[in-house]
Amino acid sequence: MRVFTCLGAVALLVQTGLAVTISEINGDRYISPYKGEHVSGLKGLVTAKGKSGFYLRSTDVSSSSSSSSSSNSHTSNSVYVYGSQGVSKVAVGDIVTLSGKVSEYRSSSSYVYSTEIESPSDINVLSSGNTVTPIVIGQDGRNPPTEQYSSLDNGDVFSLPGDSSQLSNANPVLRPTDFGMDFWQSLSGELATLTGLVSISKADSYGDTWVTGNWPVTGRNGRGGLTMRAKDANPESIVIGSPLDGTKNPTNRKLGDTLEDITGIITQAYGYYALLPLTAIKQTGSNSTEATATTLVSDGTCRAITVGDYNVDNFSPDTTRMSGIAEHIAKYMNSPTVVFLQEIQDNSGSKDDGVVSASLTLSRLASAIQAQGGVAYNYTDIDPINDTNGGEHGGNIRVAYLYDPSVVRLRDYSPGSSTDATQVLSGGALSHNPGLIDPGNEAWDDSRKPLVAEWETLDGQNSFYTINVHFTSKYDSTGLEGDERPPVNGWVENRVEQARIVAKFVTALLAEKSEAKILTGGDFNEYAFVEPLEVFASESKLLDLEEVTGIPATERYTYLYNQNCESLDHMYVSSALAAGAQMEHIHVNTWVSRADELSDHDPTVALFDVCQ
Repeated sequence: MRVFTCLGAVALLVQTGLAVTISEINGDRYISPYKGEHVSGLKGLVTAKGKSGFYLRSTDVSSSSSSSSSSNSHTSNSVYVYGSQGVSKVAVGDIVTLSGKVSEYRSSSSYVYSTEIESPSDINVLSSGNTVTPIVIGQDGRNPPTEQYSSLDNGDVFSLPGDSSQLSNANPVLRPTDFGMDFWQSLSGELATLTGLVSISKADSYGDTWVTGNWPVTGRNGRGGLTMRAKDANPESIVIGSPLDGTKNPTNRKLGDTLEDITGIITQAYGYYALLPLTAIKQTGSNSTEATATTLVSDGTCRAITVGDYNVDNFSPDTTRMSGIAEHIAKYMNSPTVVFLQEIQDNSGSKDDGVVSASLTLSRLASAIQAQGGVAYNYTDIDPINDTNGGEHGGNIRVAYLYDPSVVRLRDYSPGSSTDATQVLSGGALSHNPGLIDPGNEAWDDSRKPLVAEWETLDGQNSFYTINVHFTSKYDSTGLEGDERPPVNGWVENRVEQARIVAKFVTALLAEKSEAKILTGGDFNEYAFVEPLEVFASESKLLDLEEVTGIPATERYTYLYNQNCESLDHMYVSSALAAGAQMEHIHVNTWVSRADELSDHDPTVALFDVCQ
């Protein structure tokens, strides 16, 4: 009989559950110490409602901190109660008690868990019409850290190896004054107001927009965005997600627009810390400043040769972007003497029909540029083996050059094929001009092969070399605010090896011709302060042209991704080409809305004196 009574008591204990507070459920780590436990008598104030649940702030704090997130700044005092059956039973401003199970939820294994109460029951409304006061980010010392994301990143989100630990396993103690993710995690589930908002991204197709507000930031550029820099990937930003009332955020937001103050719930959404607003965001001001044409213009002599670089994003002969891209090259880039192009598709675009030639794509582009008042370009490229260059299936993207035949020509023109590796001959001549660098190396599998060329002025007195690259993309990367720490920088090992191959070619060229004028440029799919390009600069001895020309670190961007203005496109030059060089990024795509962009990259123009 005593055993039966004991078992009955245990069953009663499990049924009634633990009596704990919301802050105790959240704890001061990423995973709740009560995960999987049943709790009862959980008391709190309903601060917001969504379609599938509501948010509860504990009332078990002193009156002096009733508008704060918690009596413990390391611990959120709010939690999401999941279950549509409970939504109809409560209203914002109700103080309620309830029972439920503590769970951790994420929709992908790469995301950070969110603590929530599932299967709520015994919901009892104690009072209604209570004041709901949001906390205000940027007030009372609530400022997100501006550089580091997590204590597990070794001081750099691009340190290696990626995914060497996970927040869900290590479950570190939150340090919200030191690490951005810890700061937002310590406010998970909390109702908060953001003021002084600036859009630091374009809105995506759902209207989601990254913002900063009235709190300190680093990396602010002239447009109002935040530029990613070495060991600073801007954790002080947050994304505005889908409104809780079912309204829709506008999709025409662009970099530098200002937004109305907004209140909502801080939570994890699709791998990032987000504020889910109570209703749709509204714009208060538009940054209408437009990109202007480069001031760098070729004068037709060896003393002012301009070189442009432009990833034109899966560019086919039938693209509706033909005239727009042509205008960018003719008017905004001022028809550079030589143009590096990436992502030129074959003549049938993305149709996988065995076609590999891009003659129609390039000739139509050249004609469109001339129709826009630009120069009459010639072009050169090397057709890849079908379906071996990566990118959109069937498109056979490759790198290519446009060039102004009234200023320069290919020296001793002798093009190679898709399988020919151009070699450096005595005196710096190329065995194939233009030619590919080591195209059979497995480092280039499913990736673009670099195209090298030697150019000369029409009098044959001055020459220079170009290497057009498009390294393996960052697919399979994980988010900056994901579970894997440090985040995975997808295919970084391939880019390191590709950097070494190109660097080896450069050093071979410099060994034969120490004063060779060399420009390596294109879409490196990497940042200048991350290992592949650190390896490339170190081993090739080429100089980062942004450093050479003194472009401020905050203005070094040609690409937008989530919260960051960043640069995947670079130019590196030999010392013989550095003297007097100039460089400008032309923000024709990063400064417009997503609907108005013609490529996901901005072009760049540089000017050089190639006279002997």
